[in-house]
Order: sequence, then C-alpha cells, then structure tokens
Amino acid sequence: MKALLFDLDGTLTHTDPLHFKAIEHLLKQYDRDISEELFKQHVSGHSNVEICAYLFPEKSSAEHIALANEKERLFRELAVQLTPMPGLEALLARAARDGIQTGLVTNAPSVNVEHMLAALKMSDRFDVIVLGEELARAKPGPLPYLTALEALGAEPLQALVFEDSLPGIRAGAAAGICTFGIMTTLSQDEILAAGAHFAIMDFTDVRIGQVIDRQGQSIPAHVKPVSH
Repeated sequence: MKALLFDLDGTLTHTDPLHFKAIEHLLKQYDRDISEELFKQHVSGHSNVEICAYLFPEKSSAEHIALANEKERLFRELAVQLTPMPGLEALLARAARDGIQTGLVTNAPSVNVEHMLAALKMSDRFDVIVLGEELARAKPGPLPYLTALEALGAEPLQALVFEDSLPGIRAGAAAGICTFGIMTTLSQDEILAAGAHFAIMDFTDVRIGQVIDRQGQSIPAHVKPVSH
C-alpha cells in the first residue's frame, strides 16, 4: 500500500448540509428552489461548471463563474468550524506511521480547499493536492485520481480511494482503485451501484485496516488499472 486518496467535501468532513444551504440562499435571490434529491443528483460532488450549467442553463459562462463564486462565498461564511469525520485522524496517523502517502483529490475550488483544510487543522496533512478545476477533466472522469497516483509514484492497486458522492465514486472506480464509499448522504445500494467496492459509515470501519494489511478483506479482483 503506497497511497490513500481522499475527497474533501462529505469525506473529510460532513459539509453537504452547508453546501445545500448556500445553494438555497443563492437560488432564493432568483426566486428558485431545489430539493435535497436534486441536490444529491446534480450538485453534490460535481464541478462548479456542471452545477451552474444545471441550475442556470439560460445564463452565460461568464455569469456562471460569478454565480459559482457567490455560492462558494456563501459556503465559506457558513463553514467556520468543521469537524473531521470519525476515524479520519487515526487513519492519517497510521498512514504517517507506516510510510503511506496521502493525497487530496477534489472538485472543490482552491479557495475552498485552503479554507476547509485550515478549519480542519489539516493544511499540511496531505502529500499532494489535486484540483479538478486545474485539469482537462474533473470527476467523474478518472484523470484526477490518475494524476494523484502519478504524483505519488503509485499504481492503482497500491492505493485506496475514499469518496462520498456519485461522481467521486465513479472517478475512483474508473481509475482502477479500490474505492470506499462513505454513506454521508448516499445509501449503501447507491454507493455500490456507482462502482464502490465497500460502503462504510466513516473511517472507523475495520475493513479499511483489513484491506491495507491485505488481511481478511482483500481488494476485489475486478479492480483493473486504466490509462489516462
């Protein structure tokens, strides 16, 4: 095992309620609303380009950028104090102790990443940070995770992915990496149907350690590396 790769929102910390509230505030300015189900399908885990295109299809690309910036500003106002998911700090401590590298792979904008890591007191906890906004293709494509693997000098079968959203789970699985789906907002059935190999409540699940140790639960045989 060479690398543990983590999504940010909903994985390191449970932020979907804050993002939902920020979207609600933004849409209210335009006399619109959104259900939690539509939020889960079209907002959670998606890039801002995709989100704004869905929420405001009639507006221009320049207007989408402004709307996305406003939504993220609203989110940061709400995300003042953040709590790590249970078991996360212990898992990161184990990775450091065992010489396993860690990566953060996210579709979140860089200003949010900086803000959230500071709020979590984890600004220096990851060996590499990969931002979807800086790549040709963000999640759900595999490129962000393949980029992280390349930066860390690891192969897909030497890594684990931790995700909570449908795009993220699909990205990890498409990269050929054993993917743990966290049931922050999705059900076990939704997570497994999206391509995750395990559905877990949080980082205290004993199967994480078993897979790292190659004991008990092994990485599923159908996980195959893919190219860029």
